[in-house]
Amino acid sequence: MPDLKEFNIHLNLPFGIGGVEGTWMPDRKEKLAAWEMYVELVTRITVVELKPDEGLLREALNSLYSLFDTTRQILRKYGPEIAIPKGNGDEKLSFGFLAVAVLNQALRPVLAKWHPLLLDYESRKQDGISPFEHECQWEYSNELRKTLDEVRRTMIQYANTLADVAGIPLLPTERKRQ
Repeated sequence: MPDLKEFNIHLNLPFGIGGVEGTWMPDRKEKLAAWEMYVELVTRITVVELKPDEGLLREALNSLYSLFDTTRQILRKYGPEIAIPKGNGDEKLSFGFLAVAVLNQALRPVLAKWHPLLLDYESRKQDGISPFEHECQWEYSNELRKTLDEVRRTMIQYANTLADVAGIPLLPTERKRQ
């Protein structure tokens, strides 16, 4: 991996809460952490559109939720050095800062709201109806799909940033940079 290179980061966070901006000069550990997180993101529904006639909302929420454990593992594996801000200017960033910002500001609000609502609805499923059919009948199904799509846009930006930092081309699961 090449020596330190500075990246200008601009990550839009969903739900009108702003974004993360600054400079990041990742070291070798951060590049490795970026690669690991990138692989996790692009192999999940997080960066793929969940069309109205496909997929389960429960599976999408579970996939988002699993990123908390994955992120914690990566942060522990590479240690506190990947949380130390590096770069020029006032707004210096790090892998740790970006990872925690995405978890707490993009994913946590979605999961805190929708996990219990969907769980409550799922508990009323009658025998003989598929989980997909049951979810499609839920009055909030379309709203949750729109929310997941908004989060997906942020996650694509995050994945693209991680790909740049890791020094790799985008993997084919992504259609284009947004």
